[in-house]
Parts: sequence; C-alpha cells; structure tokens
Amino acid sequence: MPVVGDFSTIRTEIGGLSVSELAKQFGTPTYVYDAAKIIERLNDLSAFDAIRYAQKANSNIAIVDLVRRHGGLVDAVSAGEIHRALAAGYKPGGEPPAIVFTADIFDHDALALVVEHDIHVNCGSPDMINQLGEVAPGRNITLRVNPGFGHGHSRKTNTGGEQSKHGIWHEQIDDCLRRADQYGIGVTGLHMHIGSGTDLEHLAQVCGAMEKLALSVGRTVTNISAGGGLPIAYKQEDSFIDIEQYFGLWDATRKRLEASFGHKISLEIEPGRYLSAECGYLIAEIRAVKQMGGNTFYVVDAGFNNLARPIMYGSYHPISIAPVTGDHQRGTHDVVVGGPLCESGDIFTQEAGGFVAKRTLPVAGVGDYLVIECAGAYGFVMGSNYNSKPLAAEVLIQDQEAHLVRARQTYEDLLRGESVLPRD
Repeated sequence: MPVVGDFSTIRTEIGGLSVSELAKQFGTPTYVYDAAKIIERLNDLSAFDAIRYAQKANSNIAIVDLVRRHGGLVDAVSAGEIHRALAAGYKPGGEPPAIVFTADIFDHDALALVVEHDIHVNCGSPDMINQLGEVAPGRNITLRVNPGFGHGHSRKTNTGGEQSKHGIWHEQIDDCLRRADQYGIGVTGLHMHIGSGTDLEHLAQVCGAMEKLALSVGRTVTNISAGGGLPIAYKQEDSFIDIEQYFGLWDATRKRLEASFGHKISLEIEPGRYLSAECGYLIAEIRAVKQMGGNTFYVVDAGFNNLARPIMYGSYHPISIAPVTGDHQRGTHDVVVGGPLCESGDIFTQEAGGFVAKRTLPVAGVGDYLVIECAGAYGFVMGSNYNSKPLAAEVLIQDQEAHLVRARQTYEDLLRGESVLPRD
C-alpha cells in the first residue's frame, strides 16, 4: 500500500540534496524530480502484466527513459510524444507493443509516424479506423471505448459519458467492427478510461462494462487496459486507492474472459499522475511579502505559466518553505501564495471557482525558497510563455546526484522563430 508523503511545511531536502543548494545551482523557478519515487510507484503496480506510462503527465525524455529502464511501456497521444518515446530509447513493436498511440483523431503527422514505425494504435474515434485502414490495411488495433459514464475530481478531468469527446461511444462498437473488417484490421485490444480519481465503486462499473464489451467483440481480444486515473494524496487526509483490490477486480475480469475465450488475456494499466506527481517539486523564490488588508501575500517568481493546475482546476498542492538561512524554528501564519504574472488569477492557494484561500505556512521573507510539492504531473508539460516568461529548468535527482535534464529557456529561445515584417 503506498505511503502518504511528507506534508511538513519546512522542507530542507529533495532526494537527499539541499533545496537551497539546488536553487542556487540551477536558479528559480526550477522543477526537481526524485527518481526514487517514480521507481517506487512502478513497483506498486508490478502485479499487472504491463505498466504503460501516460507520458502526457510528464514527458521529459529523462523521465520517459527512466520508466523504460525500469520495465515500463509508454503511451503517446501526439506525434511529438511518439518522437519523445523514440528519443528515450523505445523501439516500436513487441508484444505487448512498447509504444501505443492513443488519440481521438489522427493529424497528418501522427498518421505518417504511425505508418512509418508500425506503431500500434488505440483508436478513440470510428473515423480513425478508416483513415488507418486506407494507408495501412491488415494491422491490429485497440479500441478506446466510452462506456457511457465517467468519473473525475473535476468535470474537466472526466473522460466518460456523453459530454466527453473521448473514446468510441459504446453503442457504436458493431459499426467499428464492420469498419475494421473492411480493411482486414484486427481488434486485439480494448481500453477504457473514464477519468481521474477513480474509486473502487466506479472501477467495478468499468470492469463490468469492459467484460460485456470484450464478450461482444469476441475472441480476437488478447489485451485489455484498465486505463489510468489512479489518485495520489495531495492532502494529509487523502488516501491512495488499495492497489491490491484494484488489481483484484481487474484480474477477476481478465480471468473470466480467459475462461470464455480459451486463451490468455494480457492486463495493462496506464498510470500517468500516479507515477510522476509525487516525484516533482517546483522550487520558487519569495520575491515580495505584501500586506493587502487582512491578507499576507507571499509573491514568488513562479506563476501559472509554470504550474497551471490551481488556476485550471482549483487543484490543491502541498506547499513548504525552504529557509535560505539555517533558522528552521519559525512561527506560522496564514498566507496567500501568488506568482508574478499580470493576472489576478495567478494564485497557487486557490480553490475551484477561483476563490482565493489561505495556507498556514512558516514565517518567511524575501530570499527564502517556497516549494510547491506533488507537482511532477501536469506541471512543466502544461507550462507556457505567458507574459513572455521563459520556461523553467528541469532537474532529475538519482542516487543523490542532480542532473540538469532541461536547460532553462533563454530569451533567445523565447524569440526564436518570430520575425518582424520587412521595412521599406
């Protein structure tokens, strides 16, 4: 059973290295990832036949390579992510496939790459079957199916039901099988992902829907995917899902299908956030302490251009202070934590709907460091250059050694590709 992380409000180390020394060496804002946490979470899921990392959560090729070296497969949702998987050392092919392309459409680049490298496709729309069949008939595919219901910690992370664009509507499966037959395509896999934060009650529904679906598709099915959405603990009162029970429900489904089909069924899981969230820390420097009526603000040099989850979803992240001096015995007070952007919504301590919230944190001053924790998933990958802010650096710690795995974007990088109109 996973152990809930350290929720203390003073943090001096990450992966055995000093926070203040990391900040001085690499600057701020900087994402720091602890490789040991990713490896620990991979081990949690070892009962599954295949662990397929949803790299959209954190696609730095050093992270993707780390997953590969510890036995994980990879999911790609774009042509760019296919390139990342290849750059991280994954080879197309294999059984189960090392790389799977999962999407609701083919853009032209993605379709060309899938054909060129013979990458297995998890189709999320009926039209994808025709588009693949026209250029690469005779291949095997997986169908991503929307079972008609969903689940998520936010309506923006719910990927099932009729208001979701994701997957093939469950009532269209017969049509998809006819499309596949037209091109000699075999439907060998089924995938069902209803959203993030899945609990065991919803999971039982998904397992039942998957079993019914597989039986309707028939004996060509050799692989089922449990999808992703495994929750992690962002707050001390949060709990992890019981992985043994989670696996047990899926394994029982798999075994019933094996009995019906008379052959082995491979069982996959597709974690993204579960592998990478807890490994990540966004280190920022406090650049101002402001009193605004009854609110004290810590204003830091990282903003929603670096971490968008709070402004997008009202997401909660643990926050700690790393004193720049050796004085760790500090009182606490309630503060609001904001960033440097010219936007009122640039607040890290906000709730869903944009409501500003306070957080009890140690007394700190300009020059102290503030660490936003559990930030390894949907952090850097959702970053932007808003307000013409350069993208942050990324650092991976392994065996108490820090490696710069993405250099901080320069101002020259920021302007690259732009041009002014010719002058008379």
